[in-house]
Amino acid sequence: MTNEVKHGATARELLIGLVSISDRASGGVYQDQGIPALEEWLKGAITTSFRVETRLIPDERAVIEATLVDLVDTVRCDLVLTTGGTGPARRDVTPEATLAIGTKEMPGFGEQMRQISLRFVPTAILSRQVAVIRESADHAALVMNLPGQPKSIRETLEGLKDADGKQLVAGIFAAVPYCVDLIGGPYIETDAAVCQAFRPKSAVRPAPAPLKL
Repeated sequence: MTNEVKHGATARELLIGLVSISDRASGGVYQDQGIPALEEWLKGAITTSFRVETRLIPDERAVIEATLVDLVDTVRCDLVLTTGGTGPARRDVTPEATLAIGTKEMPGFGEQMRQISLRFVPTAILSRQVAVIRESADHAALVMNLPGQPKSIRETLEGLKDADGKQLVAGIFAAVPYCVDLIGGPYIETDAAVCQAFRPKSAVRPAPAPLKL
């Protein structure tokens, strides 16, 4: 399933894969909440044009690996976000599948997600989210595991703010645009009120000039 979200024009449109991993949701026992939560947050945070490619799959390692490989190598997503399957239960194999398809591990993303979640619940230390780069000769993508609950998804992506909107703890998405820059993906701009993308000054591109009528 492909959904299109238009916020403007870029040289190459950003393509994001969203994967919800749940035996019961994929089996129709209950409605998936992960993908809708991800889509809602991304629509509010990203101001450049992007499309999403979604997958709802069971907690099966072979299926997870095949889905991630397909989204990166065939669909050619620039960023893939998964939700679900990162706890210590026997069926939780998302991190293992993600590490298996990656060519570079990016441990800082998982570390920061756990730091954010620990502000709310001590059981955050049981979370095993990981992030990797998958790269080939002509394409690369950042693949990240996120928590399964919509509230936790928003908190880890956006970070924590005080009542006045001042950032207390940076969310992980602040580092995503520059990471995608470094692996050759499209330039991602964000709404600073939701999530301020961070780049070194040398990597910041000037805003496009307004069109003359």
